[in-house]
Amino acid sequence: MVKNRVARLNSLLKEVISEVIHRDVRNPHVNQFVSVTSVEITSDLQHAKVYISVIGTPKEKDETILALQSAAGFIAIQSSKKVTMRYFPTLTFKLDTSVEKQMRIDSLLGQIKEEQSTRKPPPESTQ
Repeated sequence: MVKNRVARLNSLLKEVISEVIHRDVRNPHVNQFVSVTSVEITSDLQHAKVYISVIGTPKEKDETILALQSAAGFIAIQSSKKVTMRYFPTLTFKLDTSVEKQMRIDSLLGQIKEEQSTRKPPPESTQ
């Protein structure tokens, strides 16, 4: 029962925080290509890790995370107006690198496939 509630809250917070970031945060350091990939709230509902994916250079990613972390209080206040909770969790923003990892894996698999297609098949030995 508790896991269901936490999962629902994670999904709801993901939508609400994403909406607040896109509509209400007016920081020039926040990249316009930012998305909330997931939210993990603790079982006591006091803290939440917000995973952010940013398209851009490593410098832009770092600036975006720092800007969002400095605006965490504002984002929490604006989000709490849309979600009814007794206490709104403290937000911590983390960079989600799973997209880059997936692209790297796809690239490596493509290179392996290409290398395999250029290799000659081994000669068959007759014994």
